[in-house]
Amino acid sequence: MAQIFSPRAGLYAWLVLATLGVAAIVAVLAWRGLTAAPFAVDEPVPQPVPFSHRHHVGDDGIDCRYCHASVETEAFAGIPPVSTCMTCHSQLFTDQPLLAPVVASWESGEPLRWQRVNMLPDFVFFNHSIHVAKGVGCVTCHGRVDRMPLTWRAHSLSMAWCLDCHRNPAPNLRPREAVFDMAWTNEDPQRLGTRLMHEYRIDTSTLTECSTCHR
Repeated sequence: MAQIFSPRAGLYAWLVLATLGVAAIVAVLAWRGLTAAPFAVDEPVPQPVPFSHRHHVGDDGIDCRYCHASVETEAFAGIPPVSTCMTCHSQLFTDQPLLAPVVASWESGEPLRWQRVNMLPDFVFFNHSIHVAKGVGCVTCHGRVDRMPLTWRAHSLSMAWCLDCHRNPAPNLRPREAVFDMAWTNEDPQRLGTRLMHEYRIDTSTLTECSTCHR
């Protein structure tokens, strides 16, 4: 009987399979590297100005919406322009060295280059406004920013972390008027959240569909 495959065919097949396996591993590692956040949870993110939420929010009581003006109406919460900073700092602490980049930006018109603290991959769609409208507090995702002298990520924001909330959002819901209240608490969040789910028309059957976050 004529031999169909050469004696080395098995070796070639093994090499092809090994190459495909290595390529798959490299692809996964590359994907994880490209989609991972550049900073770890609880690691302060360096910024052009050492902005303190603890001072501005915790001490001075500035509402989140003063700086993040589009959080209730758009997907992106917004990064404040330097003109927002200068509404106060044109009069307060203007000559302080820490604020020199702010003053320079104001005078030159060159915007400050802030680094994103909570960054999701490009293939993930996230909308701040819908979360605010459904009663998800800022603290749920961003932690107690009113206690952060420098800002860091409070949670991983991984797919598993988000899905845990989408499967059972009730414990993370609060009345809409308390969404921006850093210190708000409730003794029975599951019970309140269950009521708010009905009131805010939250349907968990659609929250875990792929198209909810990947569009």
